[in-house]
Order: sequence, then C-alpha cells, then structure tokens
Amino acid sequence: MTDQFLPTDYQVPGGGGKYMKLLFGDNRFRILSFPILGWEYWKDLPNGKRQPVRMRMSDSRPDDLVDPGDYKHFWAMVVFNYATKNIEILELTQGGIQKTLRSLSQDADWGSPVLKYDIVITRTGEGMETRYLVLPKPATKLEDGVLELFKNMEIDLTALYRGEDPFGTKPLVGDAKVKPKQEVPF
Repeated sequence: MTDQFLPTDYQVPGGGGKYMKLLFGDNRFRILSFPILGWEYWKDLPNGKRQPVRMRMSDSRPDDLVDPGDYKHFWAMVVFNYATKNIEILELTQGGIQKTLRSLSQDADWGSPVLKYDIVITRTGEGMETRYLVLPKPATKLEDGVLELFKNMEIDLTALYRGEDPFGTKPLVGDAKVKPKQEVPF
C-alpha cells in the first residue's frame, strides 16, 4: 500500500506521567540519581484497588505475608525519559535488568551510569514471554536544559517507602537525597 497512514517506526508515546514505563521496543533514558533499593509487595484495598508497599532492604517484612514470592526486590531512580522528554521515576523489579546495570556500574570501562551515559532497554514479547535487552550507549552530553530542570526539582525517592508522592517534597539528608548538583563529566 502506498498511502501509509502512520510512519512505519511510529509508536504511541507513553502517558507522560511521573513514572517511566518500559514500553514495547526501545526505551532510552539517562539515569539522573543514585537508586534507592528495597522490597515491594502489593496489598489489596477495600475499594478493590491494589497499592504498592515498599520497604528498605534493612526493614523486617510483615508477618502477614508468608509467601516469599509476594515480595519483589526493587530499585527506584530518577531518569530523563527521551520518549516523553520528562524527568520521571523508573522502578525496576526485573532481576536481569538489575544485574546488567550492576555489571555496567562495576566495569572499569563504563562505571556508574549516573549522569554519564544513556541506557536503552529493549522490551520484546508479552506476558510470560516478555524479554528485556539492556544496552549502554557511549557517553554524550545531556540534552540542553535537562540538568538545570533536574536541579530545580524537589524529588525525595524515600517518599516511596512511606507510600507518599516523591515529587514536590524536600529531599531528605542521607541515602534518601537525590543528588542533582553532580556535574556532567564532559
């Protein structure tokens, strides 16, 4: 057919919300903060909805959850999502992605990805057949204005541990603090 309605490489953009979702295909982002780590499970609410409960790695798990399969290990970090052109929070629970990012951060040639290089996670398949491929990209300068926008935002990732919105809150001191004042190494 010669009258193509949409470009062949077109993908419907994500919702442009506060949280990055790994969509089908390539998901390119720049990590802007060090991750917080912990455990996550979901609880049912009286209204029929479900709510995530997140705990620090050092927190003891509630006794009412007996099945260790109810818990997932998570990382949460602030990222710049190239598809939406927004600063968002990316939560990762996929062990393969976590292991690859950990390996990259410990590699002498790559090092920590925070503010240094982009990551592309390619998602394929659906349901139980979903697969993720993680590729680092060579270090490049961050898009103009992104770092300045990030410096002016107030994001407290530890609000996730309290079940609160991490956007628009004053960062706390210590491991909770998002460190936007880091310089880009270019």
